[in-house]
Amino acid sequence: MRGPPRVVVALLPVLLVAWGCAVEAAAAPDEAWKNGPPADPGWFPTAVWLQDPRTAPAYKAAGINLYVGLWKGPTEEQLAALKAAGMPVICEQNEVGLKHKDDPTIIGWMHGDEPDNAQSLGPGKGYGSPIPPEKIIADYQRLRTADPMRPVMLNLGQGVAWDGWYGRGVRTNHPEDYPEYVKGGDIVSFDIYPVAHSKPEVQGKLEFVARGVERLVKWAGPPKIVWDCIECTRIQSDRKATPDQVKAEVWMSLISGSRGLIYFVHEWKPKFNEHALLDDPEMLAGVTAINKEIHALASVLNSPTVAEKTESPAPLALVKAIVKRHGGATYVFAVNMRNIAAKAALAAPGVTPDAVAEVIGEARTIKLEGGSVADDFKAYAVHLYKIR
Repeated sequence: MRGPPRVVVALLPVLLVAWGCAVEAAAAPDEAWKNGPPADPGWFPTAVWLQDPRTAPAYKAAGINLYVGLWKGPTEEQLAALKAAGMPVICEQNEVGLKHKDDPTIIGWMHGDEPDNAQSLGPGKGYGSPIPPEKIIADYQRLRTADPMRPVMLNLGQGVAWDGWYGRGVRTNHPEDYPEYVKGGDIVSFDIYPVAHSKPEVQGKLEFVARGVERLVKWAGPPKIVWDCIECTRIQSDRKATPDQVKAEVWMSLISGSRGLIYFVHEWKPKFNEHALLDDPEMLAGVTAINKEIHALASVLNSPTVAEKTESPAPLALVKAIVKRHGGATYVFAVNMRNIAAKAALAAPGVTPDAVAEVIGEARTIKLEGGSVADDFKAYAVHLYKIR
C-alpha cells in the first residue's frame, strides 16, 4: 500500500521516541524445567491452539513450532502423531499425559481455558461465577507436584485487556483478580481479538492486544513468562483481520513484552472450520512470512531489552519501540499503536550518529540523523531496523 502524500505527512504529529539507559534482563526459564521448552536462544514459540495432530506437518511448514491444547486429550494416538511430526505440545495433565512424563514431546502442562470467565452451569442452565483464583493456585500446586520438570501454562480471557468484558459475569470490572490469577501459572497468556470483536469499545482497535500484554507483564512480574493469542480468522464474525493487521498485533505483542504467540485458527462463520488458517491461502502466506521473520530474529527477541520508553505529545498517535543488541548490531523494533499515520524519530542509543539503518524486509535503508531513525508510519504500521 502507498503511504500518505508527503505534504500530508508533514502535517501529521511528529513522535519523539527516546530510551533510558537501564538494561532489562530477560527472565530465564526455570532451571527445574528439565523437560520444558527448548533452552535454545534461537527458539521462539509460535503456536496454534487446539488443533488436530494430523495437521501438524502443514502447520510446521507455516513456521508453527508448538501445539497448545489437544481436544479431549492427550491421547496415545495424539501424542504418537505429534511425535512423528516432531511437534511439541503443551497439554492437560491427564492419565495418559502422566504416563508420558519422560516423553520430550510434552513440554508443558495447562489449566482449563479461561477460568477467569463466567463458567457454564450446563446445557440450558446459563453461567455462574468464574473459577476463583485460589482454586487456580491450588490446581497449579497440584500440577507442579505431579511433575515439577515442566512449566504450567494458564490462559486467561479478554478481561486481561478489557475491564468491561461482560463475559466475566459477577467479576466484570474487577481487574484486581488478575494479580491473583497469575500466581497459578509459570507461563501466563490471554486472548482478545479486536478485528473480529463484536463490541464498538474494542472492534478494530488493535492496541487492545498490546494493552493486555502490558498489563499481564506488570501483574505477573519476573520470572513468569507472558504469551498471548493472535486472531487470524473470522472466528464468529463477518470481519477478519488482514495479514497486515495480524502482523501489527504480533509486533505490538512482542514489543510490549510477549515471549510467545498462539494463533487462534478456528472459524464458525460461514461454517465451522477447525483449521481455517490452512484453508485461507492469503492469510496462510501472511502468517508464514511473519513466523519466518520471527524465527530469523529469535535470538534477538530472546536477548535482553537495552531500553524502552515512548514519549509523544500527540494523544491519538503513538509509536512504541524497543531496542536490543545482538551479534554486533543494534535493533530497533517499532509499531504505530494507533489507527492514524504519523512520523517518528526513534533514538538508537550507543550507535554512530550518522550510521545507516537497514529496514528489515523492506529493501530500503535510512541514514540516522543525530543517532535517531526518522521514518513515516502508516496506521498500525510495523518497521524493524538493524543498525551495524
